[in-house]
Amino acid sequence: MIVVDVSIVAVAVPAMVRGLDAGLTSVVWVTSAYLLAYAVPMLFTSRLGDRHGPRRVFLAGLVVFTGASLGSALSGDIGTLIAARAVQGFGAALLTPQTLSLITHLYPGGERGRAMGVLGGVSGLATVTGPLLGGVLVDGLGWQGIFYVNVLVGAATLALSLRVIPDVRPDPTHRFDIPGILLSGTGLFLIVFGIQNGRTHDWGRLIGPVTVFQTIAAGLLLLAVFVVSQGRARAEPLVPLDLFKDRGFRSGTLVTAVLGFAMTGMFLPLVVHLQSALGLTPTQAGLLTAPMALVPAVMAPFTGRLSDRVSAKYLLIAGLSGMASGLVLVALRTGPGTPPWQLLPGLLLTGLGMGLVLVPVNNVAMRTVRAELRGAASGVFFTGRQLGSVLGSAAVGVLLQARIAARVADAANTAAQRLPARYRADFATSLRGTAETSQAGGGRIRLPDSLPARLLPQAQDLAARAVQAGLARAAADTLVLVIAVLLLGVPATVGVPVPGRRPVLVDPDTA
Repeated sequence: MIVVDVSIVAVAVPAMVRGLDAGLTSVVWVTSAYLLAYAVPMLFTSRLGDRHGPRRVFLAGLVVFTGASLGSALSGDIGTLIAARAVQGFGAALLTPQTLSLITHLYPGGERGRAMGVLGGVSGLATVTGPLLGGVLVDGLGWQGIFYVNVLVGAATLALSLRVIPDVRPDPTHRFDIPGILLSGTGLFLIVFGIQNGRTHDWGRLIGPVTVFQTIAAGLLLLAVFVVSQGRARAEPLVPLDLFKDRGFRSGTLVTAVLGFAMTGMFLPLVVHLQSALGLTPTQAGLLTAPMALVPAVMAPFTGRLSDRVSAKYLLIAGLSGMASGLVLVALRTGPGTPPWQLLPGLLLTGLGMGLVLVPVNNVAMRTVRAELRGAASGVFFTGRQLGSVLGSAAVGVLLQARIAARVADAANTAAQRLPARYRADFATSLRGTAETSQAGGGRIRLPDSLPARLLPQAQDLAARAVQAGLARAAADTLVLVIAVLLLGVPATVGVPVPGRRPVLVDPDTA
């Protein structure tokens, strides 16, 4: 449900822009608010599982997530939808850490990779289902359909969970680090809020005299204070810093943050290119991207078992490099008028790379974590991925808007040269003014009133071509950021043990 809800919304972005009469900046917050409310409380919600039991917290999260899905579907304006998505994100934050915690409790070390493989396979299938199911639902029921389906799935999942999830008994002695919760949550919120709203406020004043950069700096300062406080905490810290002495956990958390950035960040430019520049329907766009996600779903059980037997270091390196290489191929073929099928080789290579990372990174991070730290480790691990996803959504959204403005302006100036000289400036200015709505397929291109009727057909054709070219080139430009982050993530694998140098471990549960 959670993985589907990230990718499925990306497919519905153009329909939301049209249906809610909103700009792309506002609609990007539909994803960012969800991811922000997902990432910020996860350190705290992971410890809730330690205190009250993962099953109980899982069920509570499922109820919140399902109810907020209904609220999202019934939203009549963009503000209400963003608020409902934030509540939905909190439900996801309650759910997610409990999955790894339950798996590590229930499966000994030698079988854990297989269990992680099943989890990875389900996640891969969810990634397939998101774009494809989203396209079908948007075409048939409108954007609200993507949230109504959660209500049905959520109700069925709740009934099954009550029957089959075991009640792992909690440790009632666990305490909550309230100052740590406030410091980490506020710091993360300020950083992402500043990044998300930077371009909208021209990187100047954000609220009153407070600037965007001051907001981001304040967030970084609070996170620094949080880290210092965790090292000095006399009671139980929210994030035991001893976790980061484990090389596998440290490397796995860094890699999963990079993976979260890439998997979230690549969808928005792809959707804008496929639906707005190439004119595909949501269903067609979902079908085109489905093979990219099907590959890791098929690979997951095999890479899970393999990560139990050999070092995952080379799997992670090959996976991150494969994803970057695949997106390079996609970016090279992302141009106006390029047949959609020419994107398939790059998309398949991207999916192959994902398949080599998705499951092994889970096993790498959790394999050697001590039993008493598993709840905290699960929270930190998933917080790393969701923080990467939040930053990916915000940074890619900001960059995409900036590149659309620049590319549409360039294309408009070029197209204007085919009109009589006295109409060129008004034509180019009009196209630049409609970039915000046209960039997501949400608005009709407006032409200047000064154009005579005899030039309107030619001008409309020139405008449509200019906007499509600008969107396609902007999408390719934006993918470069995702590629760079993937390549920068390769050094994060340096701490993963390699064959011949792994320590002999005794699983605490079976010793």
